[in-house]
Amino acid sequence: MTSLRQVQITFDCAEPERVARFWCEVLGYVVPPPPEGFADWAAYDGSLPPERQGAGFVAMDPTGAGPRLYFQRVPEGKVVKNRVHLDVRAATGLVGEERLAALEAECARLVALGAVRGQLLLADEYNESCLNMQDVEGNEFCLD
Repeated sequence: MTSLRQVQITFDCAEPERVARFWCEVLGYVVPPPPEGFADWAAYDGSLPPERQGAGFVAMDPTGAGPRLYFQRVPEGKVVKNRVHLDVRAATGLVGEERLAALEAECARLVALGAVRGQLLLADEYNESCLNMQDVEGNEFCLD
């Protein structure tokens, strides 16, 4: 019998908290409460050895339905295209001009948060229109 498993998506990045907070805004996610005994995440982070401070940060779906996102600091920068990326479903069920308008509106919101607009891919006989973008550290994602 197959059982369902929860999934966590992990991002390698230079600034975990910055990237996590960006994705919280994109997805409506939240930062979980700090560990017991700490007033906030800054206090917890300050309790860690210097080499572990700022090394990771979490974003989570407040409903518990979506996957947990974990952001971990790595020493190397991003050098090639992501092999896996998130599709942000901003225009589900919409087609034509209505879909394009929804994609453009969400793109404008995300650019204001620090995202970078990429190429608009117009609908063809197989796929609806989508918009390629990059997050605050250059990780690709699509508005779909």
